[in-house]
Amino acid sequence: MKLSHLVGGTAVALGAVAVRDLTQKKHAILRNFPVIGHARYLLEEVGPELRQYIVTGNDEERPFSRDQRRWVYASAKQENNYFGFGTDADVEHTQGRAYIKHRTFADRLPDDHDPLATLPAAKVLGGPRGRAKAFRPGSVVNVSAMSFGSLSGPAITALDLGAAKAGAMHNTGEGGLSPYHRNGADLVLQLGTAYFGCRDEHGNFSLPRLKEVVDSAPVKAIEIKLSQGAKPGLGGLLPAAKITDEIASIRGIPQDRDCASPSRHTAFDGVDSMLDFVEMLAAETGLPVGIKSAVGDMGFWLELADQMESRERGVDFITVDGGEGGTGAAPLIFTDSVSLPFRMGFSRVFGTFAELGLTDEVTFIGSGKLGLPENAVVAFALGVDMINVAREAMMSIGCIQSQRCHSDKCPTGVATQKPWLVRGLDPFDKADRCAAYLITLRKELMKVSAAVGVAHPSLITPHDVEIMNGDYESRTLAGIYGYKDDWGQLGPALVDDITTVLRTKATFDEKPTA
Repeated sequence: MKLSHLVGGTAVALGAVAVRDLTQKKHAILRNFPVIGHARYLLEEVGPELRQYIVTGNDEERPFSRDQRRWVYASAKQENNYFGFGTDADVEHTQGRAYIKHRTFADRLPDDHDPLATLPAAKVLGGPRGRAKAFRPGSVVNVSAMSFGSLSGPAITALDLGAAKAGAMHNTGEGGLSPYHRNGADLVLQLGTAYFGCRDEHGNFSLPRLKEVVDSAPVKAIEIKLSQGAKPGLGGLLPAAKITDEIASIRGIPQDRDCASPSRHTAFDGVDSMLDFVEMLAAETGLPVGIKSAVGDMGFWLELADQMESRERGVDFITVDGGEGGTGAAPLIFTDSVSLPFRMGFSRVFGTFAELGLTDEVTFIGSGKLGLPENAVVAFALGVDMINVAREAMMSIGCIQSQRCHSDKCPTGVATQKPWLVRGLDPFDKADRCAAYLITLRKELMKVSAAVGVAHPSLITPHDVEIMNGDYESRTLAGIYGYKDDWGQLGPALVDDITTVLRTKATFDEKPTA
């Protein structure tokens, strides 16, 4: 065979591969980087072997290890997400690893025949304070706050469609309620310090505008963002050059100048005025109203719990964001060293409310790398009622942890506004993957609940999980975080309520119905 024929044949073959890659919609990497994108999948395939001898182990990469990412990817694609040949964890020497204590016998267990793994929250959101539109969330796993602008339109569409298919809620993020959030999922409208989408021409909060937004979409609750784990206490700046017509319209901002997000709210200036603001929003909309915050100085939380003790005013839910989050790009000092990690921060907040007997009257939501089964179980054991997932949900729709979220160069089209990168992400295909991931995480929580011998993850207690210090010492979550005997456990009325709502069984065998 002549060399020219060989070269020509190779060129034709590569051309055919390029055409196929450019027209397919399953893989954003291949659509954006035809032909050469296949190298990523080849390296992924031989990655375990390469790392075993050359680079890192399956459990060493950060912020998400290879094993963790592999579990998310396999779950999203509905592939085999089991692992063989035992654990990669260094159980003999690793400090801080959680171990869940199973029970030999049990009474009532989760329904293992539900293909959607329906897992409603144990508490009625807004119920204790009598909100007009109080409701029981249909899923304990929901999509966390990620704004359009930070994420691309197709990425938001995929997350919203996926949440709708899984029966989960979708938080809009502080960037406003965009058209991409209107694909069927129940929404939590987030109000940040700039009140995007709900502000007047001077940048102040506008109640009429808020009510317009709420009435225009399936908004089920309002979340006031005080801070987030990625950059607590830090404002933001959106340069005028990045403000498109669409973003200006959604956020309610002028297009000819930079848009600054202040570090603190202007609609209130303390706990007392914040609670007045919460009650006003609830009265005007009928919706449950809560707050989201990372945890730093405890003075705020002590005052909040103290003012809520009278039951005259209060938030309906509290979202605690761990300092190890999240999807927001930030200076390294804020990413690494400002605000407490989730377990420490949440336990302090929960304990503050538990001391005053308020925990059954507030829905606690956790966020910050909780979209992995082990972390989620620990969160529920500490007293969380629901979890929000962000980066794991991003991975389910194609994120490969390239850590370019802040550069507008995300290669998979998830966290960028560049048209040539965004085009690679097919929102409808990725929506199915997001839904599969959310459902699979609920299934895993049901499996672990069954192993512990309870019908719902909210019934797992801080005494059911131990934190190991190598293989020579361990303490329960209750012991580590100073929980008293009944802390982290639902009250009897709530236990009876959720057990009645669930279709519990006497056995759990994971076999599908005929």
